[in-house]
Amino acid sequence: MYPYSNYYDALNRQPNKLINDIEKAINGEYSAINCYAKIAKLARRENERKQILEIRQDEIKHFQQFGQIYTSLTGSQPQPKITEQCPDVYLDGLEFALKDEQKTVDFYLEIADSATDAYIKETFRRAAADEQNHAVWFLYYFSKAKKT
Repeated sequence: MYPYSNYYDALNRQPNKLINDIEKAINGEYSAINCYAKIAKLARRENERKQILEIRQDEIKHFQQFGQIYTSLTGSQPQPKITEQCPDVYLDGLEFALKDEQKTVDFYLEIADSATDAYIKETFRRAAADEQNHAVWFLYYFSKAKKT
């Protein structure tokens, strides 16, 4: 066994992993954009609807940023698809969104930590902070909805 084979393999796998992770992030954002439109329609209060639509705008921004990164790395446009089905009941939708946002924070931080490009690193760190903020809003609305 040559001492460089593992390094070479790791070097070649890393860009593919990054591209696969970015593709997964794009699909997650695409799914969230569609889901949050649905949840917003189910919201009982106007202030909740407006906040969920603001969160959706953040997801659109992330989707666009990740798409630009993907295109710059691959030379092709991403082909987003919905990877998770959104619940049809408001309370279930809030719980689904809350859990998804929390998982997404960790996933984006992992991407940021493994990226070597400063722009990619910062874009995913910022998106992780946004996702954490979204989780807090969904938790707040979920807690309120459970009481009523």
